[in-house]
Amino acid sequence: MFQSFDVTSTPQFGRERVAGLRAAFGDLGIDGFLVPRADEYQGEYVPQCSERLAWLTGFTGSAGVALVTHSQAVVFVDGRYVTQLAEQVDGSVFTGGDLVNEPPHVWLPRHGKKGFRLGIDPWLHTGAEVRRLEKALAEIDGKLVFLPHNPLDKLWSDRPAEPLGGVIIQDIGQAGVLAKDKLATIAANLKEKNLKAVLITDPSSVAWIFNIRGSDVPHTPHPLARAIIHAEGAAELFLDKRKTKVEAEAYLAQICKQLPPAELTKRLAAAAANGGRILVDPDLAPYALTDIIRREGGEIVEGSDPAKLPRACKNAAEINGSAAAHLQDGAAMVEFLYWLETSKPGTVTEIAAAERLEACRARVGESMQNPLKDISFDTISGAGEHGAVIHYRVTTASDRLIEAGELFLIDSGAQYINGTTDITRTVGIGAVPEEQKRFFTLVLKGMIAISMARFPKGTRGCDLDPLARIALWKAGVDYAHGTGHGVGSYLSVHEGPQRIARLAVQELLPGMILSNEPGYYRPGHFGIRIENLIYIRDPEEIEGGDIPMLGFETLTFCPIDRSLVLVELLTHEELHWLNEYHARTREALMPLIHDHDIRAWLENATLELKH
Repeated sequence: MFQSFDVTSTPQFGRERVAGLRAAFGDLGIDGFLVPRADEYQGEYVPQCSERLAWLTGFTGSAGVALVTHSQAVVFVDGRYVTQLAEQVDGSVFTGGDLVNEPPHVWLPRHGKKGFRLGIDPWLHTGAEVRRLEKALAEIDGKLVFLPHNPLDKLWSDRPAEPLGGVIIQDIGQAGVLAKDKLATIAANLKEKNLKAVLITDPSSVAWIFNIRGSDVPHTPHPLARAIIHAEGAAELFLDKRKTKVEAEAYLAQICKQLPPAELTKRLAAAAANGGRILVDPDLAPYALTDIIRREGGEIVEGSDPAKLPRACKNAAEINGSAAAHLQDGAAMVEFLYWLETSKPGTVTEIAAAERLEACRARVGESMQNPLKDISFDTISGAGEHGAVIHYRVTTASDRLIEAGELFLIDSGAQYINGTTDITRTVGIGAVPEEQKRFFTLVLKGMIAISMARFPKGTRGCDLDPLARIALWKAGVDYAHGTGHGVGSYLSVHEGPQRIARLAVQELLPGMILSNEPGYYRPGHFGIRIENLIYIRDPEEIEGGDIPMLGFETLTFCPIDRSLVLVELLTHEELHWLNEYHARTREALMPLIHDHDIRAWLENATLELKH
């Protein structure tokens, strides 16, 4: 649940820890070491015992990698985290790097010395990453060194224990398809392609395939587990039995063989023996596992995780569950926004706001008998200049009052058994400057453009991304993040392969859930983001048209701050969309709200706007 996050490493420790790492270089025979944010499962959210990047540097963002050499320590981040990096790390020890334009595999040939030996932990890097690094080092006659242990783990004396979160069964009412049917489909596809087995390393795929959920990592309900699925139909699930009680073990016994995680390498070696052809996703599997297949004489067949697309294209039960979860979440958001608006400016802090929103979700969940399981990510609760930090994470040190005359941005989400939510609202606290209203309206125009988009089969996320940016581009501004990310079904709030972004090449398919969240950020002053979740409908015929078109259906219902909208900047079509959205919001949420004052607030917050 919500915690004000105070980093595990503080600037005064950074120098000492980097010095300890460098001291190990001689014995390891390396000139540098890479410290990724990823853990052994390549997940966005990692258990405390795998927060190596935060422990070493103090940086707590969800994407980044540090490269430590004898003379330099560079932390590479993308545009979302530039400000956060500057605030969290010791600038006398670490310098910032560009994760997008000059990531480590680009940086090394430009700055590394001839013959540079780079050490990595082979469990923390995928096969695709290893290939990029090897190619980069070859340009300077360097070498990639696969270390037998992670040197940071020896330095981290109080490293937390590995998690043992309990596992539950995801009911067919939420899953929509039985696990045995998912396994049968995967096995049939393997057989058709003359493959012996597939290695599943993504815990979200494991959770989806076997219809189980877990609690090993913050905010994402999957267990840290891997699986091998064989073409003849057998499935092996490598899941610690300390995480499963009698009911879960009995359920799993019907569909797979549950084995200790330590057995994975032995069973993978057996599958690879005698030239076994093993399907592996090179973007997900740690190099350490693919190396086992090679050493045992197996053939690695690179391909996409077979659960990735089916998991992304939600079935009817998953869509219906998500829709219900969003209505419940919308009622909680309305209760929160009412409380915020009726609180006296200058009396609510960023942490208090985040805690109040979670309490609203818990209360509404209890009243609707669909309890809040967790928040789906650390709440971004930023007032004024903090709103300009795209992934601002409030701490007890940075916490401040939300004052009159400024914008307040709150980006949050929830995990319910029937769905995962993610919503951002930016609200004005009292009267705010006209310039901020102007940018708010330009962001809104982009969000509406995506909501109303119609597009033919074959359209990719990169094709739609400019729709959200056009109004901002015309004003000479932009935002340094994607427009939309995929969202799971009571799984990860950040799910691939679907995205709406400049480099998003995955075709957009019916059933995919995405966020729609353009924004604008002026460092040191204010930030704006408006976010709804949407899903892709089946193709529909358009009157007078030649071909069916795909489109989006909105899942999120919550008022958008009307006081920040400059109506004259909206077209008639955009204004019609906004008024219709507010009418639907009022109609959908009013039956879930029983407090008279909150109902009156919702009525007023969704009134029609006119030119």
